Amino acid sequence: MAVEEGVADDYTQDGTVDLKGNPVHRSKRGAWKACSFIIVYEVLERMAFYGISSNLEIYLSTRLRQGIVNASNHVTNWVGVVWMTPVLGAYVADAYLDRFWTFLISSAVYLLPATATSPPQCSLTSISVHSTLSRIGIGGTKPNISTIGAGQFDDFHPKEKSQKISFFNWWMFGIFFGAFLANIILVYIQDNIGWTLGYGLPTAGLAIATAIFVAGIPFYRHNVPAGSPFTRMAKVIVAAINNWKLPLPREAKELYEWDLEEYTKKKKFRMEPTPTLSFLNKASIRTGSTHPWQLSTVTEVEETKQMIRMIPILFATFVPSIMLAQVNTLFIKQGTTLYRKVGNFSIPPASLIAFVNVSLLVSIVLYDRIFVKIMRKFTKNPRGITLLQRMGTGIVIHALIMFVSCLVERRRLAAARKHGVVESGGQVPLSIFILLPQFILMGIANVFMEVSKVEFFYNQAPESMKSLGTSYSSTSIGVGNFLSSVLLKSVSNISSRHGGKGWIINNLNTSHLDYYYAFFAILNCLNFIFFLVVSKYYVYKAELSDSKKLLTESCNESNNPH
Repeated sequence: MAVEEGVADDYTQDGTVDLKGNPVHRSKRGAWKACSFIIVYEVLERMAFYGISSNLEIYLSTRLRQGIVNASNHVTNWVGVVWMTPVLGAYVADAYLDRFWTFLISSAVYLLPATATSPPQCSLTSISVHSTLSRIGIGGTKPNISTIGAGQFDDFHPKEKSQKISFFNWWMFGIFFGAFLANIILVYIQDNIGWTLGYGLPTAGLAIATAIFVAGIPFYRHNVPAGSPFTRMAKVIVAAINNWKLPLPREAKELYEWDLEEYTKKKKFRMEPTPTLSFLNKASIRTGSTHPWQLSTVTEVEETKQMIRMIPILFATFVPSIMLAQVNTLFIKQGTTLYRKVGNFSIPPASLIAFVNVSLLVSIVLYDRIFVKIMRKFTKNPRGITLLQRMGTGIVIHALIMFVSCLVERRRLAAARKHGVVESGGQVPLSIFILLPQFILMGIANVFMEVSKVEFFYNQAPESMKSLGTSYSSTSIGVGNFLSSVLLKSVSNISSRHGGKGWIINNLNTSHLDYYYAFFAILNCLNFIFFLVVSKYYVYKAELSDSKKLLTESCNESNNPH
């Protein structure tokens, strides 16, 4: 009997299966054994992606002779499209193919144009990563790779749930380690050896990354697709509108819901009714009809509510994403105006992004291994601090970054005036390393904002809509890049009216990036106030099992082993 209980306990409890649809053994599949392949994939894929995007501003302005505003906007518009397409990939994964097959097919689509097209030679349209196929491929991989990784941990098993908390930190570590390699190695090759080799190596890296992911197939756990999330949400909204004149019953148990046994049988998760967005509860009022567009279960209503509740938080992440867009554009252009020699070695401006990566890599380790353990003792929270507290800290750091960037830019302009290189646009005799504070702080901000943003939208999304929830974080980056384009163009046009030179022109020595960064600092402060308001009224999703309680007890035991 004891052996049978042990065998039963070895099966996962979250409904994950193998590729044949069979229940999986915990000891044979999933957890860190599977995630090691996923994180290594992410390192190489991000090295390929950032090997293209990090130096794109320099390529456009030097090889294609584009001005600062146009080059910056081409970069942010391209990045914006890349990060918006994951919504489509998330929809396909949640509704039809599941995350694994969506990811695998998209990886092939992602790789195809890169291998079939030569590196850029003379025009923007010749850059292979700008192709429609590449964007579609990225759209299918980005929202699913993190959810595949997080899905390797069983929420109903306290040890694995604890490991999932660390997964997002180490997954982000892999992303920025790959970016670090790109900014140190590939950017140097592009600037000093040639763009053909510099843009060809990312293709090889992407092929190796895909092969490594495929090698991990025997160890992955898989989630069964639950149908179109957009259709389910639409049914809830339509049913609520149809019943808008009907009063809600006094007791929540009078609302329509399946029996718990039905959810257990179908390996689905049941959610309890909540008072927020109560209008949508009317979709579960029993009217005698069982038509899916006229009656929804309480769980379907709560799933819809949860996706809607996250939207104000999503809006609050747009401004930090605008700040992030400056790293690959204006921050790099500042570097081109400064003294870049260290001995006989000339530092490529885009290589400064490596300091963002180093800062983040070090900060993630310190956060995960030290900060979380210390904060657990005070907050009793398994994460140390809540995800929203972590995001709020990131917003504050973003405001600090723009304040520091403003001061650094004022120093650079003062040096340009002192040495008479304002009108000529010549090199300012200041070391490029004066820009380090803003790059290093950006890495720290990413530990708080970017990591928690991905984890928040994954964690708070309903179980059947995880890919769609994760796509919120990529949507944030996409919208942030588009808004960056709009703001840069608008500020450039408005500031140049009535005969003014403008805040941002091709000669940075006569520009006023310090004003632009000060504007961003104020924007971050206003966004922080907005974030405080929306986070105050945000209601965290109720846990779907007792695993949070068990996890807290496990954390307490690890902090007090005796």
